[in-house]
Order: sequence, then structure tokens, then C-alpha cells
Amino acid sequence: MRRHIHTARDLVLPVIDFFYPPFRKLMGIQTFRYTASGSMNTALGFLVFYVSFRFIFNEVPVNLGFYTLEAHSAALFVSFCICFPFGFFLMKYVVFSNSNMKGKVQLFRYFMLYVFNLGLNYILLRVFVETLHVYPVLAQAITTILIILFSYVVQRNFTFKIRNTEDEITG
Repeated sequence: MRRHIHTARDLVLPVIDFFYPPFRKLMGIQTFRYTASGSMNTALGFLVFYVSFRFIFNEVPVNLGFYTLEAHSAALFVSFCICFPFGFFLMKYVVFSNSNMKGKVQLFRYFMLYVFNLGLNYILLRVFVETLHVYPVLAQAITTILIILFSYVVQRNFTFKIRNTEDEITG
């Protein structure tokens, strides 16, 4: 399994890095990789959200028997299920590959942030769609921009931070 991960990383990283030179003066390589990886995951998330909302749920609420879920909320859940593992792979193996934290710690922290972001996304999406009457796909775009800015700071400084060996000795 690990070999397949490195093979996938070896395919993705050169493609991302190929586009870096024009941005070299604007940002460091890690920030660029985060932006590129996040953009790929976001694009996938939008695609899955749109296809789910329009074609799978046909913009109609989903009756689960015990609860009726709005189509945009169901589409958000489907998008989460696909984008969570893809996003973790990109963050762990492409963007923050120099992090020396254990993989299971990174996964747990990434999951916690992702669930927090999912909850925030759900709340903002409901406010935009149900209160402000913004079209769900546009509402998702606005919400995503807000969450991306927050996530970069948290991932860089918490989820994939580089542990200081002094912290291990004194902590």
C-alpha cells in the first residue's frame, strides 16, 4: 500500500511543481502546493456537490425515514465522503510531507478539522441558502473560500506541524 502512495505522490508532485516557477516570487513552494492541492480537492468537491445536488438528488429533499435532509445538505455529505480521503492524501504526501508527526495523529487531526469544517460548511450553507436565498452552488463557493483560509492556518500549525524534538524531551 505504501508503495502505491509514493507512486501516486510521484505522479502528482511533478505536475504541481511544473506550474510553480511563475508563482515563485509570490509564495513559497509549500504555500503553492497547498494552493494547488486545495484547488484540486475543492474542484473535486464542487464537481461532486453539483452532480449530487442536480442529478443524484434532483434538487429534491431526501427522506431518510426519520429525518428529511435538504438536497444541498445530502450533496455536501456525499462530497465529504469523497473529498476527505483525497484531501488527506494531498496534504500528507504532497503539501506537508516533511511533517514528522505520526500518520495516525495527522489523520485524527485532519479528520477533526474536516468535521469541524463540515459543520461550519453545513451551517453557512443553510444560512446562505435558507435564510439569504442564495443559489446552493454559489453559496457553496462562498463558504468554501472562507473555510480554505481558516484551514491553511490550522493545517500548517496544528495538523501537519513539524514536531520539535525538544518538545518530546520536555513534554
